[in-house]
Amino acid sequence: MNVEEILATLIAFPSVVGTPNGEIVDWIADYCQAAGAEVTVLPGPEGDRSNLFVTVGPRAGRGYIISGHMDVVPAGEPEWSSDPFVLRREGGRLYGRGTTDMKGFLACALAALPGLAAMNLRQPVHLAFSYDEEAGCRGAPHLLAALPTLCERPLGAIIGEPSRMQPVRAHKGKAAARLEVIGRSGHSSRPDLGLNAVHAMAGVITHAVAYGQSLAGGPLDQNFEPPYSSLQVGVIAGGQAVNIIAGHCTADIEVRAVPGVSPAALLEPVKARLFDLRDGGFEVAWHELSSYPALAPADGSKLAAVLTELTGQEPLTAVSYGTEAGLYQQAGIDAIICGPGEISRAHRPNEYIEIGELAACQRMIEDLGARLAA
Repeated sequence: MNVEEILATLIAFPSVVGTPNGEIVDWIADYCQAAGAEVTVLPGPEGDRSNLFVTVGPRAGRGYIISGHMDVVPAGEPEWSSDPFVLRREGGRLYGRGTTDMKGFLACALAALPGLAAMNLRQPVHLAFSYDEEAGCRGAPHLLAALPTLCERPLGAIIGEPSRMQPVRAHKGKAAARLEVIGRSGHSSRPDLGLNAVHAMAGVITHAVAYGQSLAGGPLDQNFEPPYSSLQVGVIAGGQAVNIIAGHCTADIEVRAVPGVSPAALLEPVKARLFDLRDGGFEVAWHELSSYPALAPADGSKLAAVLTELTGQEPLTAVSYGTEAGLYQQAGIDAIICGPGEISRAHRPNEYIEIGELAACQRMIEDLGARLAA
């Protein structure tokens, strides 16, 4: 199968984040085994989705990880010109949900696999495919926890998020949480008998927004736009009707942190303000939605030098979006971002990737194998 045929197959699996992924895992596992690779399926604690780890070449020895995620964001936008889960070719573009983010990269790795298997590799190449990355990198930590039983410590990990095939050395970290306030409902004519959860949440949000604005004071990292950590409230839900005291309210909040700043720690002042509401008789809850660390640029990174040679492009210092690369770095593995497509095409209707981008990515992976061949 060529890369376009593989991509068409992957797109046809509607592996939307947070849903079972057994079908796409089984297909990839069968394909890799048929190519002569060693395959390990790693079920996650959810019970209905799995990570996948594939090794080609000698299991002993330190090699490289080609890392990507199998899940995609939903495709319910009415602006799609065709079925988002059927690959459509138009000129030099291939349209479908996940073409850029990031089944295009998976297809390149899988298309390169038979060629890698035919090489006399002195060091291994591993494929590490995760689940639920789009929910805040929920699958990758379980894969990384199992890594010491699967291979020797890798020389590096290439995370194939869309970067126009330009290596990227850093990104911000992120943490997100859902705040919940439970008050006491009743008739709006007697506010003295109720506890309005929306009003209470409004106070927490006002505090959070002011606190978020203060983050512009630093720490600063001029490699990023903006060069400081940030906070935003993205979703608010609560109440039933205008003449009913709101008994329940939730708000979803996120922070994005520059390297060296803990995303989870940034949320602590907001959490403290939420829990202060208990003094007023409210019940509250804090639900962590996601958390992953920043990727900090590693000085003198050998992996960055390797990717410069493989792509012919000097690394970009930083991007604003997040990836699993920070988790690999946290695990002691040199990590870098490099993949086909552009992030501006992701998470939107008529997502596409260019055929030339796929060819360049497959060539990069094959050239990496050639470096490891005897």
